[in-house]
Amino acid sequence: MYAIIETGGKQYKVEEGAVLFIEKLAATEGDVVTFDKVLFVSKDGKVTAGAPTVAGATVTGKVEKHGKGQKIIVYKYKSKKNYRRKQGHRQPFTKVVIEKINA
Repeated sequence: MYAIIETGGKQYKVEEGAVLFIEKLAATEGDVVTFDKVLFVSKDGKVTAGAPTVAGATVTGKVEKHGKGQKIIVYKYKSKKNYRRKQGHRQPFTKVVIEKINA
């Protein structure tokens, strides 16, 4: 059994026990979060696609930790104009373990 959910403007394929690194959620570590935007569910070979979401389907997960991803460097440069800008960025994330798919 698996489902496709949407959170943080992105779509994820999830199964029970899967570990996701998603955009940061406003939940503390150890909280149980519920994802209501379930776009697709496959259960025992039977598929259910939503229009746009599957009615009554939810996915629950447990917040394991918050953190920041690896640093990326944003470097802007214009030749012969002495224009150089260097900026770093670390995207915050939330690590979620999927516990149950309710469909």
